[in-house]
Amino acid sequence: MKEKEIKNLLNKMTLEEKIGQMVQVAGDIFLTDDINVETGPLKNLELSNEQLYQVGSILNVMGAERVKKVQDEYLSKSRLKIPLLFMDDVINGYKIAFPIPIAQGCSWSIDVIKKIAEISAMESNIAGANVNFSPMVDLSRDARWGRVMESIGGEDPYLGQVYGKAIVETYQGKDLKKLGNVASTVKHIAAYGAAEAGRDYNTVDMSEREFRQYYLPAYKAAIEANAEMVMTSFNILNGIPATINRWLIQDLLRKELGFKGIVISDYGAIEETIIHGISEDEKHAALNAINAGVDIDMMSRIYANYLKDLCLESKEIEEKVNESVLRILNLKNKLGLFENPYGNSNIEKEKTYIMSKENLEETKKLVEETFVLLKNKDNILPLNANKKIALIGPYADNTAITGSWSMFSDRKKNTTILEALKRKVKDENLLYSKGTEILRIEEINRILKADGLQTLENKNEKEEEKQMLQQAKNIAKESDIILLALGEHYRQSGEACSRSNIGLPKNQIKLIEELHKLGKPIIMILFNGRPLELSSVERKLDGILEVWFPGTMGAEAIIDVLLGNTNPSGKLTMSFPQNVGQCPIYYNHYNTGRPHNYEGRYLSRYQDIPTKSFYPFGYGLSYSKFEYRNLKLDKTKIKEDEKIKVSFEVENKSDYEGYEIVQMYIKDLFGSVVRPVKELKDFKKIYFKKHEIKKIDFEITLDMLKFWNEKLNFQAEKGEFKVYVGGNSTEVLEEKFVLE
Repeated sequence: MKEKEIKNLLNKMTLEEKIGQMVQVAGDIFLTDDINVETGPLKNLELSNEQLYQVGSILNVMGAERVKKVQDEYLSKSRLKIPLLFMDDVINGYKIAFPIPIAQGCSWSIDVIKKIAEISAMESNIAGANVNFSPMVDLSRDARWGRVMESIGGEDPYLGQVYGKAIVETYQGKDLKKLGNVASTVKHIAAYGAAEAGRDYNTVDMSEREFRQYYLPAYKAAIEANAEMVMTSFNILNGIPATINRWLIQDLLRKELGFKGIVISDYGAIEETIIHGISEDEKHAALNAINAGVDIDMMSRIYANYLKDLCLESKEIEEKVNESVLRILNLKNKLGLFENPYGNSNIEKEKTYIMSKENLEETKKLVEETFVLLKNKDNILPLNANKKIALIGPYADNTAITGSWSMFSDRKKNTTILEALKRKVKDENLLYSKGTEILRIEEINRILKADGLQTLENKNEKEEEKQMLQQAKNIAKESDIILLALGEHYRQSGEACSRSNIGLPKNQIKLIEELHKLGKPIIMILFNGRPLELSSVERKLDGILEVWFPGTMGAEAIIDVLLGNTNPSGKLTMSFPQNVGQCPIYYNHYNTGRPHNYEGRYLSRYQDIPTKSFYPFGYGLSYSKFEYRNLKLDKTKIKEDEKIKVSFEVENKSDYEGYEIVQMYIKDLFGSVVRPVKELKDFKKIYFKKHEIKKIDFEITLDMLKFWNEKLNFQAEKGEFKVYVGGNSTEVLEEKFVLE
């Protein structure tokens, strides 16, 4: 349709039809035989049958056949035949489950990020998705928060910018009608990752300067990449829920950043402003949300039941409704839905592309780049396949390694580590025992109860645990090396999965302690959705491979890395704390007036643990050994229109070929406001042959030196700076330069 035709369509719509376009419901409503306001799934939403067939979008219906069925059912009762938008939570893949986003970020590879986005978008688009609720670029500094597993950039604003931009551009392409392209949704606006105490949905309160300096950049980069949608966050920001925050949506998002796309609430968030105590009732909540600029109300009855009265009372509100509906119609038009309401959904293509052999092979290679080798004492890895291996742990023969958002992927079809290892190791060299469960029954029951699911009976748990532990010890005694597959339950991370204790479960710690007594080398394969507190167990382990929740091809990738067929190259995007008492902890913090840089009492420190992180941002080992040297600047004084060339050498001092992620940080030594101890400004992922030496170059530009100053101006200030280069944020070479 042309612009004029879209506006003509808008003019033909009744007020009820316009408001319907601003309402989103769960798509399974259309797949039930009981569409009835009194008894069916509409009862809780309090929508009439007439209102149902006026909604503009639905949530999480996937599969070409299902999409066609729902669209046909809807259009058969739609007066103007305006098609539905199909929006979905394809967070880390559709049928192919990729590593969770925090793991993807640990690849430090734009190519990896783009390829994962490309396959995810193509699979989901063929299955009927028009819009994906991704990327999540919330800055995440607190490992207690369960949603750090979704944060693509972790604790760093620069990584969030480059990754978010790459995902949006890959999802959307240059033409949304083209096969494999879906509209992206930047989330969550804004500062959701700063929830107090790491507790999901909790309060956020920070200065505007802090917000602009660290939390805004990733959102801004994704919006500048022309993301079609943004999703508001559940939290309040400086006293006002984000979903009805006029400064956030109108002043910042619309006016300052120039966002012209659709703003959608998160699930039920408009209605929740009543519980926040800022909307008096449902009608007031609708008024607050439409005045703030929310275009779509996700999964609540607020807009459906109260916008009409507000429009009849105010021409200004009616005009805002018209603006929102026009944005929604424009997106449907960009997607080509008026010409083809089924989009790119295709039953035949589903059979040939989704879960294809080629994509699965590609996926395994991508997964391998997301693992982080945290410890490798005495080069215990790679494994010698000729030694007798005891594979022990609740994740050793477990298919549930895809993360909590992999709702469309069939976990039961995943290969397990045991199965993958059997293909590479002789039967006589492999022993297996479960050793323990992931969690004790009381811990699992807390999760099940919170989700309204049936709990488990506590039958002979202690005796079964004792037997499993004894069996594990027996096979460990017969082995040369112990391979432990441990970690969080996949339902311990994700939305509503905040934790005050981020260590391994007690039963798993006991397993480590008992096996450690045998004096055999132990390597831990770690499954998790957040940084964990490992200080209590690390000294008992000889090797630690962080694999996060690696997804469909995770087991095969793990075995290839353990056996040395692939050299691990991932690096952390979030700091691991000494213990949970340090959270939030992040590398780009400010110095206090009494930094803990020497031993003494009256310093900013803890009495019982070190101040520094246990594993720092940017950290990750390799089977290769890299040495940095000869850092040089081509000039040490520059003016605003000049640049500095940074050069240095990196040598691979090993017999292993592999990638090194080379990082550059900058510190502003003196500013009108306190500046961080260092900030990531650039990185490169470079392949090295055995014993190869390479000269690496970076460039320092004026933009890298800019910050939000005391007057909230974004500019660089003259003075002295330091530049650091290295393989992580702590082990670096440094030089000084001056901006004149």
